[in-house]
Amino acid sequence: MNPLSRRRFLGAASAVAFAPLRLALGASTAPAITVTSLTPQDRGGLVLLQGAGCNVVALPGPDGALMIDGGLAANSKALLKHVADVTGARRVNTLFNTHWHPEQTGSNEAVGKDKGLIVSHEVTRLYEGRKATSVCFEGSYGPLPPVARATRTTRTSGALEFAGLHVAYDYLPAAHTDGDLFVHFPELNLLVAGGPVAGARWPVIDIHNGGWLGGLVRGYEKLADLVKPDTRIVTTDGPLWSGADIVRLRDIYQKLFKQMFVFFNKGYGPSDAVTAQPLKDLEAGLGDPAEFIAGAYRSLLQAYVPD
Repeated sequence: MNPLSRRRFLGAASAVAFAPLRLALGASTAPAITVTSLTPQDRGGLVLLQGAGCNVVALPGPDGALMIDGGLAANSKALLKHVADVTGARRVNTLFNTHWHPEQTGSNEAVGKDKGLIVSHEVTRLYEGRKATSVCFEGSYGPLPPVARATRTTRTSGALEFAGLHVAYDYLPAAHTDGDLFVHFPELNLLVAGGPVAGARWPVIDIHNGGWLGGLVRGYEKLADLVKPDTRIVTTDGPLWSGADIVRLRDIYQKLFKQMFVFFNKGYGPSDAVTAQPLKDLEAGLGDPAEFIAGAYRSLLQAYVPD
């Protein structure tokens, strides 16, 4: 490998803009929230709500609803009204944060004020208590007020029983962020994948906050070992996937990870990796991968190239 420093490599990355993927935190428009039934009432009455900033899953329970992710704060009031309407619950009893980004934690304050349980990875709870920047949004986010921070955390995995269903959650280290959880309903053969599985586009690796390509690969490997071909996958903000889709993307990311080291040995910078078009044949499905490739390459340089 050419003896280039990390600073020189990362400096070359500035030619690749991340702006199209960034969220303007100050934006506020009336959300058009759609509701899709995932299971019939006799199988839990699980629903998918889309349009509040991310995919949100809700489940009715005897003491309130369960929610997975909470949309943007600007959309929280409308989202929670939809959750109440479709579940019949007066309040949210349990809210999962699959990670700490604003699209996932915008309902935390309302749920916390109503004495709801907020579940996250321990790293996510720490981020909720500080100001942070990201490649995923403009400006900074946080800290959330104490009432809006997670009240139950895990460093690895956990589980709870809700409305007669077993709800398991587990850690995907350093994949999208360094605090990603997925939530699994094994009896329903359904998994809510969180940030690493974008659905309608290439995922964003939050390189400022612990995400890197190696973690993304390991995350998909873990998910691929868990799911069945017909498992329904709720993506973070796109259409439903199947377990077979997870396996297909695992293979793609494993191959890309190896290709990146070929680029290392050629002395490439991030813009060179983009120009090489290692994902050209897949653009029809998930769009232009340039920003994903640049971010993935930068994440590897941070991990492997010494100053």
